[in-house]
Amino acid sequence: MTDLSQIREHMNVIGADGVHVGTVDHVEGDRIKLTKKDSGTGSHEGHHHYISVGLVAGVEGDKVRLSATGANAAELFEEEEAG
Repeated sequence: MTDLSQIREHMNVIGADGVHVGTVDHVEGDRIKLTKKDSGTGSHEGHHHYISVGLVAGVEGDKVRLSATGANAAELFEEEEAG
């Protein structure tokens, strides 16, 4: 299991395929909150997304590497409630 204390603000989150998934805002419980700047477009724009720490395969330097590919990880995003 990954030591969550190694995950820091502004680290790059990348999929198992090396694709950029997002940038860490911070860890909230068992989820990583990603910055809004990586939120995408359309209905996703301007919202924080969250990804389960269960998808973290490891922390390497300034990167959080996931066990899922970038596309699969994006499908697993949890979105912040508007308001």
